[in-house]
Amino acid sequence: MSELAPPRGGLLADTAALAARSTRISTRNPDAVLVSLLLPVLLMIVFVHLFGGAINTGTEYVTYVAPAVLVLCAGYGASMTAQSVTSDMAQGVVDRFRSMDVGAVPFLGGHVAASAARNTVAVLVVVVAAALMGFRAAGSPLGWLGAAGLLLAWIVALSWLAACVGLVARSAEGAGGYGFFLLFLPYPSSGFVPIETMPGWLRGFAEHQPVTPLIESVRALLLGEPAGGAAWRTLAWCCGILVCSVALSGVLFRRRSR
Repeated sequence: MSELAPPRGGLLADTAALAARSTRISTRNPDAVLVSLLLPVLLMIVFVHLFGGAINTGTEYVTYVAPAVLVLCAGYGASMTAQSVTSDMAQGVVDRFRSMDVGAVPFLGGHVAASAARNTVAVLVVVVAAALMGFRAAGSPLGWLGAAGLLLAWIVALSWLAACVGLVARSAEGAGGYGFFLLFLPYPSSGFVPIETMPGWLRGFAEHQPVTPLIESVRALLLGEPAGGAAWRTLAWCCGILVCSVALSGVLFRRRSR
């Protein structure tokens, strides 16, 4: 079956077919896959072994920073969705899909599903690397499941937002540039240093941006501590980003595919 001709079996069937197509395309670009797997591990090494000795968080730094690297890894993988969407738009693939009455949701949903699959593998690699560096999680299986669910919700929401960026960008390079802003969010948060150590003007942003409650809730769940309201704030952010991104993507898709 041609990868440009998904079977017409309804919304779910089209989305599944296009997700399989995006996954196959990813496997044909091993360099990008390798970078997405190795970069988070290298970042873990840099923060733990180069900076960790100079940063006091009241606990082993690998324990403190591992959740932040997991979120950073998810953000990097999600940002690649923008480049994939832009590439499809530039190559005229969408025109073929539109002739088969494939709308925005199956097309972008396929990219998002493939992104979630890629990111799941990358997150598992980071977990293994963190364990080898001394990360010891005391959380229950239910806590691990909750942390995984929050990370997956963030990946889906961020991937759909990145898909909107891909519809706006005119080149894959431009889409990658826009994706930088998605990768920047974990740094001004509680992921790498306590917020209390930041200057006042930056502290306000760090406390009220979406990545901070995500990292704090993932950290708490993995360490067997109560997540409190951080988990609910994370879900609220994810739902808000996803709803806005889906609505916006429909408008952008119709404009770009006329």
